[in-house]
Amino acid sequence: MDGADRRADEAPDDAVDKETIRKRVWDDLEDSGEARFPFPPHGRIPNFAGADEAADRLADQSEWQAATTVKANPDAPQLPVRRRALREGKTVYMAVPRLRDEQCFLELDPAELEDYDAATTVSGSSEHGVQVGPEDVPEIDLIVSGSVAVTEDGGRIGKGEGYSDLEHAILYDLGLIDESTPVATTVHERQVIGDPVALDAHDVPMDLIVTPDRTLRPAVSDGPTGIDWKAVSEDRLEEIPVLKRLRDR
Repeated sequence: MDGADRRADEAPDDAVDKETIRKRVWDDLEDSGEARFPFPPHGRIPNFAGADEAADRLADQSEWQAATTVKANPDAPQLPVRRRALREGKTVYMAVPRLRDEQCFLELDPAELEDYDAATTVSGSSEHGVQVGPEDVPEIDLIVSGSVAVTEDGGRIGKGEGYSDLEHAILYDLGLIDESTPVATTVHERQVIGDPVALDAHDVPMDLIVTPDRTLRPAVSDGPTGIDWKAVSEDRLEEIPVLKRLRDR
């Protein structure tokens, strides 16, 4: 069983918990001088030296070149990815923060935008993008996720809020992605870890791990195929309209 298959109830005795790994990676990026603005790297998807080079390497991959629609996270280290996507004519979709609105995605259409640099920042995306509901989102060709850490065999650790995995599950249940949709992450080499990690059933494995220096293609097993309703709290249902719609459907 590979690392991307190790769930919490199947993990080896020496598995390291996610929060320990997060703190270790955040500290390491800060102490090594490899973290980049915004500071500190702690509590966020950390920006890193070489993010532009990682984006360039991702753009060399066949999955990127075949994609016309990209769902991307809004964080700083993936800013070069979002800008490159628009410059290459790809439409970028980003989730509205915390999926809080009925129109829970932002559409960045390069044909409709004049300033790609402004439109792809966290604040600028809401100003320049068009907020759309799920019914206006086409099939997604590639997902790019931000990571705090990632194992060499494809296990991803985010910042701990669970929204990235939830967005993947929602897209799946809406029929906008399927098991063949590739998921990539761009990270610093120091974020790639060898520890055994206890993962959760809803954790989405990475098909592509791209650093400034190399590309990894883990032989991952199938990831989650939709929303794990047992893991969705009543509070989250109340906060996220699209979840209520999918449950009622």
